[in-house]
Amino acid sequence: MNPIDIISKYYPAESEAWHILVTHSRSVTDKALSLARLHPEMELDLPFIEEAAMLHDIGIFLCNAPEIDCHGSAEYICHGYLGADLMRKEGFPRHALVCERHTGTGITLDMIEQRHLPLPHRIMVPVSLEEQLICFADKFYSKTKLDKEKPVEKVKQGLVKYGEETVIRFDNWCKLFLGE
Repeated sequence: MNPIDIISKYYPAESEAWHILVTHSRSVTDKALSLARLHPEMELDLPFIEEAAMLHDIGIFLCNAPEIDCHGSAEYICHGYLGADLMRKEGFPRHALVCERHTGTGITLDMIEQRHLPLPHRIMVPVSLEEQLICFADKFYSKTKLDKEKPVEKVKQGLVKYGEETVIRFDNWCKLFLGE
């Protein structure tokens, strides 16, 4: 499976959205693979991490985010589950779980209900180590400041608004993947 081939089915290669998605996804992929290689004891699936990290944001074009050249109708928070739907249709259910579960540090059913989020009512929190690692790596990069890695403290500051549970999950990943 070639992630760029799948991305190119949904994004014109000359579009700004394609450039943003591929650049961001390469940064996330590189960080995830780098961290995975530091932990051979975890026996992580490196080919899967490479594919799934490249595809984790495939659903952004379905959202209304003109600042990243995405002109769909859904709210941006929906990009994860919408991308998961695409990946299931493509025949990649395991990759779909990464799409669905990477937003923030994951989205709980309580968060969906309490905040009235326009999402399916199900738990969307990373489960496998590969899912957790890709979600973690994604927090260090934005789509509006491509190639600029955020320091850990800046990532934490950005997560505070989503609640203590979100920050705790990120802190646990820092211990797990960074030894911090």
